[in-house]
Amino acid sequence: MKVLQFTIPVAHDKSVITDQVELPYHYPHLHRHTEAQLTWIQRGEGTLIAGNNMHAFTEGDIFYIGPNLPHLFKSNPEYFKSEEHRPVKALTVFFNPGGALSAVFALSEMRAISQYLEQHALGFKLPARNTTAIAAQMLAVREATGSKKLLTFLELMQGLISIGNKPEALSTHGKLPSMADNEGIRIGNIYNFIMQNYNGVITLDDVARAACMTSESFCRYFKKHTGHTFVSFLNEVRVNEACKRLTSHKFENVSEIAFKCGFKSITNFNRVFKSVTGNSPREYLDNYLNNINTLSQTA
Repeated sequence: MKVLQFTIPVAHDKSVITDQVELPYHYPHLHRHTEAQLTWIQRGEGTLIAGNNMHAFTEGDIFYIGPNLPHLFKSNPEYFKSEEHRPVKALTVFFNPGGALSAVFALSEMRAISQYLEQHALGFKLPARNTTAIAAQMLAVREATGSKKLLTFLELMQGLISIGNKPEALSTHGKLPSMADNEGIRIGNIYNFIMQNYNGVITLDDVARAACMTSESFCRYFKKHTGHTFVSFLNEVRVNEACKRLTSHKFENVSEIAFKCGFKSITNFNRVFKSVTGNSPREYLDNYLNNINTLSQTA
């Protein structure tokens, strides 16, 4: 999917680029670039859209995003309120296996790393057990200069493949129809409209009007370019927000969460939640708490 073709805004005389940002909120547009990226969320919460799927992110998460995978880190609504000062902070390592580093990745000694990156071109979220070690290696890459930067980057790549082949892909669609930049902007605006209004009554006609299209044209357009129907995308947005609330430790009950996320009945919420996540809300929360307990015991 050709969306905003983003050029990494730093000197191109480097084969490995690190970018440390501290801003009011994350870059708010759906975009892609030829570089792969490894992003460590040091502060902030929100939703990552990668390809045709979405994932909650929070402080401490690390994501690998393959080259040319459309993505958007959308901060939670509170980050856009002027009266609240809640800046985000993130460290990203950019690199292009097919660009300046192509000769390095073509070496026989790099075959395992090259194959691993190819297998995970749709990106993945690092398991929590690996984030501390990878974050330390990312910091080492940021601090290194000259030839040592390349050496620490190779150590980072070795650390990345030590995770193994278990991470689930961020996106389930590797290839979506290409489209012009203005269409990519339109899709990004549609995403934003839905994500800003998911918790109220939002209809197909509402979104179609926001996109300046008829309902029939919008349905065909959205499905073709995202792999989603309007309803399936809206359900994923609502369930994604419900997952955040379930694990936020704010002690909201399930019914309250369901209604705050735009569902009109607890029965419908439970059905949609299980269809999206594979678990009931209670099972999802139990799995989350069990993972937390396991991590605390092994720390």
